[in-house]
Amino acid sequence: MIRVLIADDQEMVRAGFRMILETQDDMEVVADVPDGVSAVSRARELRPDVCLLDIRMPGMDGLEVTRALAGPGVADPLKVVVVTTFDLDEYVNAALTNGANGFLLKDAGPALLLEAVRAADRGDALVSPQITVRLLRHFARSAPAPAATEAPAEPLTERELDVVRATARGLTNTEIGEELYLSLSTVKTHLAAVQAKVGARNRVEVAAWAWRTGLMNGTNG
Repeated sequence: MIRVLIADDQEMVRAGFRMILETQDDMEVVADVPDGVSAVSRARELRPDVCLLDIRMPGMDGLEVTRALAGPGVADPLKVVVVTTFDLDEYVNAALTNGANGFLLKDAGPALLLEAVRAADRGDALVSPQITVRLLRHFARSAPAPAATEAPAEPLTERELDVVRATARGLTNTEIGEELYLSLSTVKTHLAAVQAKVGARNRVEVAAWAWRTGLMNGTNG
């Protein structure tokens, strides 16, 4: 079972998410809370597999909660999906920088919500498609010249570069495997190797690195 914590200041939203999740045989909601402080407390107590967090909550907002539960320096990070009505670039960037495994809009629909929870549980990351496209364009447009610190610890293999490019285009592991004729386990192995080489914590950071360093516009690699 995928154990899920829901944090949102609107009771109707929490009830709606709970109803969607509990229709699934492989999911259970272990807690739903109305504010950020309770989210941190209950998440640390219950250690859910996935935390669904709103951004605008009293006490601590969802971005602060994400950083507390999954951010840099957290010894045993939890998996977080931010679900919000606000898709401002600064929110998306902050959520992913703070360790979120996904970023969804509340109008994304039940199917994408369930997909995001399952993706986070298995260590993937899912971002609403409309956000992904804009975010990656933002990285490509605003990326400065790659800094020396952006260089990987060791060179990526050609196959790893193929996987990185596909990841940066927003493909899932399954789609990458189909496109590159690789098994799912091989895709995961390549991604794990890439994350270690470039210092990324998840596939979203791998994609960000690819766009930031020019890999996606032919200026690097």
